[in-house]
Amino acid sequence: MMRNKKMNDAELNLDSNHAEQVLTLKQEAAAFFGGIRQGKMGSLPAIIGFFILVILFTFLSPVFLTQLNFANLLQQSAPLIILSMGLVFILLIAEIDLSAGVTSGLMSALFVVTLKNFGIPWWLAVLLAIFVGVAVGFTIGLLVAKVGIPSFIVTLAVFLAFQGLQIIVVGQGGLYRVETPTILSLENGNLSIAAGWLLGIVLVAFTLVNGLLARRRRVKNGHQNKAITLYLKVIILSILIFTTIYLLNLGRGANPDFQIRGVPVAVLVVLVVLIPSNYLLTKTRFGVHVYAVGGNPEAARRAGIKVGRLKIIIFMIGSGLASISGLMAASRVGTVDASAGRTVVLSGVAAAVVGGVSLFGGRGKLTDAVVGGLVIAVIDNGLGLLNLPSGLNLAVTGAVLLIAATADALSRKHGTVNSR
Repeated sequence: MMRNKKMNDAELNLDSNHAEQVLTLKQEAAAFFGGIRQGKMGSLPAIIGFFILVILFTFLSPVFLTQLNFANLLQQSAPLIILSMGLVFILLIAEIDLSAGVTSGLMSALFVVTLKNFGIPWWLAVLLAIFVGVAVGFTIGLLVAKVGIPSFIVTLAVFLAFQGLQIIVVGQGGLYRVETPTILSLENGNLSIAAGWLLGIVLVAFTLVNGLLARRRRVKNGHQNKAITLYLKVIILSILIFTTIYLLNLGRGANPDFQIRGVPVAVLVVLVVLIPSNYLLTKTRFGVHVYAVGGNPEAARRAGIKVGRLKIIIFMIGSGLASISGLMAASRVGTVDASAGRTVVLSGVAAAVVGGVSLFGGRGKLTDAVVGGLVIAVIDNGLGLLNLPSGLNLAVTGAVLLIAATADALSRKHGTVNSR
């Protein structure tokens, strides 16, 4: 009897230790605004800027918020978002990859040339392009991590070399058409109406289940949970997702006899890349090491993290995602030429930084690339609809990038002052 009593007392103590501790709404609000005061704003400025831009261009152009242009905006931003996600990994360890754009262009050229000249199956050509892209990242990472050459110099050299190599592969003034239906459908195809709704339900359910599991882990570890953050996030996300799907399922197109309906396949491709990549970065030991190296590489090395090997893997991921981005861009325009991808890396870095990723390393998320990519796409799309000079797009994008980088530097400086 005494033994049973002791066991019951132990179980009661264990249950009390693992009882959920929930912040009050006042505490949660104080923590939120306290984080903003410390400069930990994440993608909040980009989200606000996105909605401001949408409202502005809606008033300036009657075409901007139509179903057709809305779908076009999502398709237009997909290659940039995927490229930017690869750059997020690299920026998180306080490195840079100036060659990501030409890597994407060269790998798309490699895909079409091998497909045309060697007659191999399209899926094998895709795997070959991605494999070569990953090999490029391995080489860059090796030179940066083991030889000790700054990533700026290595990737600048690759940027210059790949422009010449791309001319050799495609041919001076050459142009190859992308004729593989499966590849073309990546940017030009649409899901069925039923598949679109199913995708929305799966996304909301995934977010809810993932949040509840995270909440349980925090209880198990004795950490506090926020009162409404998870549920508010699910509600807002549900509204955004289902509203988007509803609009995309409406008929769009100038010809009333031929209406396009459904969620673009490009959205699905972005999600297929985003979800596992985000899991890798936020739910694994590898992700913890990435943030540790970005925050303080010397401290990470002393803690036993193999910094050199991690950098090599990061550059391999970045170049692999750049290859996928190149295939998406080729799918969108339907052709590959010798200049593909030369300027897109600047927009990719801009998307990551505008979305909230720190240039100093150790701070940022993959979802920041999504938000930043949409902001850059809205600027490009909106100014194009207003028939303004194309050079203005670069000027506005540069100004937005400068503002984001300034905010990042100031918030970092402010956070350092507050921590003293």
